Amino acid sequence: MTRSGGFPGGGAGINMINVKPVPIDWHPSLPIFAKESFLKAVSDEYGWLGGFLESGELRCVLPFTILRKGVFRMVRFRTDCLPFAEDFIVSEEKAFLNGVIDHFRSMGVDMIMPATNNAIFRTYPDKAKVAPYGSYVIDLTQPEGALWMNIDRITRQNIKSASKSAVRIRDAAECEFDQAHCLIRDTFRRSGMPFMSLKSFKDIIFGLGEHGKVLAADHDGAVQSYVVFGYSDQGAYAIYAGNSASQQPGANKLLYWEAIRLFRNLGVRKYDFYGTRVYPEKGSKQEALGLFKKRFGAELKQGYIWKYPFHLFCYLLYQLAVRVRNGGDIVDSEKHTMAYSCPSSDVDPQTSEVHGGQSGKTE
Repeated sequence: MTRSGGFPGGGAGINMINVKPVPIDWHPSLPIFAKESFLKAVSDEYGWLGGFLESGELRCVLPFTILRKGVFRMVRFRTDCLPFAEDFIVSEEKAFLNGVIDHFRSMGVDMIMPATNNAIFRTYPDKAKVAPYGSYVIDLTQPEGALWMNIDRITRQNIKSASKSAVRIRDAAECEFDQAHCLIRDTFRRSGMPFMSLKSFKDIIFGLGEHGKVLAADHDGAVQSYVVFGYSDQGAYAIYAGNSASQQPGANKLLYWEAIRLFRNLGVRKYDFYGTRVYPEKGSKQEALGLFKKRFGAELKQGYIWKYPFHLFCYLLYQLAVRVRNGGDIVDSEKHTMAYSCPSSDVDPQTSEVHGGQSGKTE
């Protein structure tokens, strides 16, 4: 068990938070990415860390996986901190994350790499390398009519046009997963980005199990788009998407709208477009993707993504590998925007390390 520093808590002054492993006890009110079958599908080494008060009260959990690359071991978080108390405030989360750093340092891991795109943290540990990050989210507890009217007028017209042109949305069969992988991989390549292997792709889908869904958009007998979703009562996440280079106009927009309707009818509480850059460069593809999501009536949930090196040699090799593969990771790409989200005195402009201070809202 690791003890972290204190945090201000109500009238009780300074509280301590202890970090230790806890049994995985997933239920549908938690994100699907915290489920053991999913964690096991993406790593052989995984678990949950819990944050406890001195009284023994569990305040939060953080699911993690440990990835092995040769002799190196790197932690990757699959969600942000999951509160188990309604009054779990940002300063408490920061204290917990500092304890998480101490825990993994004691385990001898080499680094914590950036989390997956759904994991938007409200804060970050001291001396982390950090960047602003967010995701566009739709509240599915609204009536369907309200969801429709929240969509941008032009996007609604595109959806209607695709429907009138006989684009049809359906569940993809398991025998199509190879084809779905190819379409998504080719979509990534058109943007100059790598994509995972077919085996890793299938591992994720099968790890999602009954909480996973692959939807397809068809037109004239040809697939126009595939989207992979993971969902639970807590939320539905559009994890990976791919479109034909010559897709029928509006086909992917119709697919997203039908997915929104589907998950709302299943009682899912939110629809998450799975990550976005908070301050994209004007005129960039990232800005266009953000506008695409926003036009569905989604609101930006803003927070942080971060990484933390323990051993310099491993970290330098990681930095070299990701720069060769795709020009750097998301923290490297967005760290220059940190000045927009954090007092300049807290951020080292050369390293993007944050030297203490409090980020985000405090309650």
